[in-house]
Amino acid sequence: MSQFEQRSQSPRLLPRVEEITAHAPPDRNANLTLEDLEIELVRNPLAEVRVIPDPIVSMVRVSVVIPTLNEADNLPHVFERMPREVFEVILADGNSTDGTVEIAKQLWPHLTVITQTGKGKGNALTCGFWAATGDVIVMLDGDGSTDPAEIPRFVAALLAGADFAKGSRFIAGGGSADITTIRRIGNWGLAKVVNCIWGAQYSDLCYGYNAFWRRCLPFINPDCEGFEVETLINIRAARAGLQIHEVPSFEHDRRHGSSNLDARRDGMRVLRTILSERVRP
Repeated sequence: MSQFEQRSQSPRLLPRVEEITAHAPPDRNANLTLEDLEIELVRNPLAEVRVIPDPIVSMVRVSVVIPTLNEADNLPHVFERMPREVFEVILADGNSTDGTVEIAKQLWPHLTVITQTGKGKGNALTCGFWAATGDVIVMLDGDGSTDPAEIPRFVAALLAGADFAKGSRFIAGGGSADITTIRRIGNWGLAKVVNCIWGAQYSDLCYGYNAFWRRCLPFINPDCEGFEVETLINIRAARAGLQIHEVPSFEHDRRHGSSNLDARRDGMRVLRTILSERVRP
């Protein structure tokens, strides 16, 4: 029995899709399955990303967490693509000086803004996760590289039975306009290590577009600062025995500004994270 099952307070900790859709209107596709989702995505992988009807997002309360540090120029594109059915958007800001918070409030009037307690993307996400009040938490970058219009894909996977919906650039329907050859090879090698140690089947370890039921947060709660946060979350989801389903996602170029990502430095941080989690009780 997995750690997740052992710590559950009921036979089924997370709601099943049929329970959530029991009182939904007929047009909300109460018979959705993971197979239906996969078939539709493979049939039309690079067409309009909203292959799942937007009403699916309103079937549960979706909290979107966006870590930001001086992303004022990128936020108009991000919020333009955000499904209107999203329950709440939480901006976890790292003391931006370019008007990020002010612009975000104009773009999304009901925005929740928090200031992260430490430094780095990992800390910002952790602060945002614990501030979320929705049923589902979605991780989204503030630079425009992850498309908010893909959110229905992730929510559909959760409604169909997954505990953790993992975005992947390397399965049918996914892709990237940003990843370099060195990063791709490093990602592949690190994913192989994680899959071997924890019995996972990740095709894309170092990608930050994920969604999960908020009830899973105690099992994956990250306690790191940097870009290794995605790897840490993925490892803990696998270790806890969560039902994981990969969702195809396309990574776009950062729209404005430059990234703080450094392949060599952050690759070493990811490797250290893997080693430290391997020996953690």
